[in-house]
Amino acid sequence: MNDLIILAILSDGPKHGYQLKREAGFILGQRAMHNNLVYPLLRRFTAEGWVSKKAVPGERGQTRLQYAITALGRRELVARLSEFGEADASSVRGFITRVGMFALLEEPVRARILKLREQYLQGREQKITTLRQNMDVGTYGGEVVRYLIEQIHSELAWIRCLHRLDANPKSSRGKIARRKV
Repeated sequence: MNDLIILAILSDGPKHGYQLKREAGFILGQRAMHNNLVYPLLRRFTAEGWVSKKAVPGERGQTRLQYAITALGRRELVARLSEFGEADASSVRGFITRVGMFALLEEPVRARILKLREQYLQGREQKITTLRQNMDVGTYGGEVVRYLIEQIHSELAWIRCLHRLDANPKSSRGKIARRKV
């Protein structure tokens, strides 16, 4: 996921390494992504031709490296975001990451991702319900089961909302600005 997040942040425009670390950290719910994650990814992306780097003058007279995604990098990002199978559907982080970048994906890809997540959630609800029926989960276990089912229903409602956004692209909420890849 870290690689997708870094490439996606760069799709908004060139950034310095420090800015990438901060923005990626914010997305991941941390202060900043660690240097040992960001800079090896940037080296790999540069070697693959997905990201370019150039030296630019800093605010205090120093030279700083600025990274930018290339057309090849954009295509790679879209291809990797589009890779979403049944196993991926069980990952909340993988799903949320892709939904956050839906503007980069075509409608059929978005619909497939939503359908796979929906199917996973429905299967999970069935398993939890079966567990509750076949096992004495107790008072607190029952509360956990209730909470988990509420979460599933909430996410399924959100997925229905996302489907509606794609079905009605003329609404102000449904407008999706795509960049050329």
